[in-house]
Amino acid sequence: MTKARKAVLEVLKMAERPLSASEISSLVSHCCDPVTIYRTLHYLEDKGLADSFVLHCTEHGTERYFTLLAPGEASYAHHHWFHCEHCHQFIDLGDCRIGTLVDAYQKELGIRVTGHTLYLTGVCPDCSTSLGENGQEHDHRGHESQSE
Repeated sequence: MTKARKAVLEVLKMAERPLSASEISSLVSHCCDPVTIYRTLHYLEDKGLADSFVLHCTEHGTERYFTLLAPGEASYAHHHWFHCEHCHQFIDLGDCRIGTLVDAYQKELGIRVTGHTLYLTGVCPDCSTSLGENGQEHDHRGHESQSE
C-alpha cells in the first residue's frame, strides 16, 4: 500500500465521525495533494476498506468518508450514523439493526441485497434540550435567542 493510502486509511481509522475529503486533506497534506486524496478514497472504497455517503445538509452538504476497520482491528465494522442538523455532530449508531428489514425486502421483492448505507438526521439530545417546540434556540432563562 502506498504512503498516501496508508496515511488516509490511518486518519479514517482514528476518526470518531465521518470526514469530508477536505478534512482528510488537511490532516494528510504533508504527504499528498487533494487529487491524490480523492483517488485514494475511491481506491479504499473499491477495496472495501472505506465507505461514504452524501450528507444532505444545508451547511455541510458534502460526501463523508469513514473506515470499515476499527482502530487496531483487522475485521470489518459496519457503521450507521446520526447527524444532528443543529450542531452537526455525528453519533455512531452502533450495531446494524436493520437485518430483519433487509431480509424482509429480499423475501418480498426477490432481490439480493449485497450492502446498504444508512444515516439518520435530526436533533441530538443536547440540542433538543436547548431548542423549544418551535425549533428556536433558547437562552438559559427559556427565552428565544436572537440569531444574527
